[in-house]
Amino acid sequence: MTSVSDIDDLLPQTQCRQCGFDGCLAYARAIAEEGAPINRCAPGGAAGIARLAAATGRPVLPLDPEFGRELPFAVARIRAEECIGCAWCVRACPTGAICGAPKHLHGVLEDDCTGCALCLPACPMDCIVMVENGREWTLEDAHRARALAERMKKRRAEDDAREKARLDAIRSEQRQLEPGAKSALIADIMTRAREANRSGGR
Repeated sequence: MTSVSDIDDLLPQTQCRQCGFDGCLAYARAIAEEGAPINRCAPGGAAGIARLAAATGRPVLPLDPEFGRELPFAVARIRAEECIGCAWCVRACPTGAICGAPKHLHGVLEDDCTGCALCLPACPMDCIVMVENGREWTLEDAHRARALAERMKKRRAEDDAREKARLDAIRSEQRQLEPGAKSALIADIMTRAREANRSGGR
């Protein structure tokens, strides 16, 4: 039986989720362990299906149109004049290919873009387009993209852990406050809020 890692090595690693699974590794696991069809990967196309068929011993099938269609490789581009710097696309990108400061123009590092198009629905301004760049997505590209995605996933997990620790520390400090001190703290916050409102009204 073909292993999950062997199947994962044959997938394009775009992490686009068009197959209906949460990324390439999840799809590979479904093929290896649950018998999921091998013809759901639009980015891999006919060549990818042929590789999966050879590895698993299953027959070659045409791409299931329910899960997309085979298209030339394209990368994301951001229309600068319309970008508001909300960074929603940054959070959607699996490889960290989109960068920029909050409330400023964001850009795409083309070499790191897998063409997954997950940034398109994330953008509230609809200012991201997919542009064909004239090259084919290879397995070498796929393996590099997988490393980028794994690094980004680890970085985000570390960021989430730090934020959780920060919030836990704040909650711990609040729990340790004496009832009177907590009431005084709340009263102080309310006073500042009222003063800020009055200042804003003038």
